[in-house]
Amino acid sequence: MQASPGDNLPMGKTVLGEAPQDRSSLSEPFMPGALVIATLCNPREKFWGMILALAAEGLSLSGAELASFEDLTVMVRDGEPFTPAVVFFPMHRIERLELDLSDGSLPSLSQRFLTKTGLEPATVLAPQAHAATAPSVASTTPHASKERA
Repeated sequence: MQASPGDNLPMGKTVLGEAPQDRSSLSEPFMPGALVIATLCNPREKFWGMILALAAEGLSLSGAELASFEDLTVMVRDGEPFTPAVVFFPMHRIERLELDLSDGSLPSLSQRFLTKTGLEPATVLAPQAHAATAPSVASTTPHASKERA
């Protein structure tokens, strides 16, 4: 069976003078730890963050809304406390998911974050980085018997 002109067949792209890319990194680019921009619908919003899990049910991210990215970089740069949002988006809300990559001379959001804060985004967005500094639920929530008293 031959492909018709409208078929979307995978083709390797190489730029003259560059070595071909490693196939293993291209086979599954959306692995946990990858920095991405998720475009969501109903309501329409964009979210920047690190993939925690991607499954048929949806996407779990640690990050921030793209609309507040500049405020986030200023907060982190100034040393203000910051805990990334850990969110789950059901698959029916995900319109598009793209890797946070630079585009020609335009830096990626991750590169901009590193330039403005001096911190690696993966380090700041990792949930375990904040677990040690966050108070436990047990220490902040009063016991039920104390509430009744």
